[in-house]
Amino acid sequence: MDYEYYMKIALDQARLALRAGEFPVACVLVHRDRILVTGARKGTTGDGLNEIDHAEIVALQRLLELENQVERSQITAFSTMEPCLMCYSALILAGIGSIVYAYEDVMGGGTGCDLSQLNPLYKTSSVKIVPNILRHESLKLFKDYFADPANVYLKRSLLAEYTLDA
Repeated sequence: MDYEYYMKIALDQARLALRAGEFPVACVLVHRDRILVTGARKGTTGDGLNEIDHAEIVALQRLLELENQVERSQITAFSTMEPCLMCYSALILAGIGSIVYAYEDVMGGGTGCDLSQLNPLYKTSSVKIVPNILRHESLKLFKDYFADPANVYLKRSLLAEYTLDA
């Protein structure tokens, strides 16, 4: 599978989110070199902060709407940022076989969790993690986001500081 090709598609989706003022996280779910669905972060603009509509969750919801279901263990999720703990857990519970991400989430990334120390539902997971695919391109999107004074989501957070210093 061409990781860079699919990550470029996720980055294109993240750019669209950024243009809309949203946090530039996007996710593309791919099965056997076919894009099934995409999702982008929602709820980071305006007054009503939404911490549920993360890109991976949006993509998983769209996956449920497909008429032709596929073997989920053969799906690869491409995310512009390392999935947070909520999204990582949701991808595992959905049976997604691989997670490929571009930029590490130093503040809330979940893929570093030692699943062997968790309960059996997670302990038996065999999800494959591939980090840093097109990291620099994703980093640029997050730098652009945090450098814009109009964007207040996660402003002055550890992630913002880490990103702007990178």
